[in-house]
Amino acid sequence: MTEYKQCILVREDLKLPKGKMAVQVAHASLSAYEWAKPSVKEEWKRQGQKKIVLKVDKVEDLFRYKEEARRMDIPTALIQDAGLTTVPPGTITALGMGPAEAIELDKIIGKLKLM
Repeated sequence: MTEYKQCILVREDLKLPKGKMAVQVAHASLSAYEWAKPSVKEEWKRQGQKKIVLKVDKVEDLFRYKEEARRMDIPTALIQDAGLTTVPPGTITALGMGPAEAIELDKIIGKLKLM
């Protein structure tokens, strides 16, 4: 059986408060999910909606991982904050990837550490 998961990458350099980070992760998860194929969405939900949250050093890393995922036809969503609380408007905070085949996502994010 093919295993599916979703990966959310968050910028560590922003030092977001836990609540703010949770909101950015939620935005990234839902936004990337909307781009997935219906069959993948259904199977991912059936399997329990596995997600992992990983850290990257800086905004450039998010762009690099987004391009790698796009080349592999993995749905992505780059999140920009509205800037109402912690960070300036337009700050890119997170990247949602998937749901997609876990083995394919691991090829991209295999060396990243959990947030």
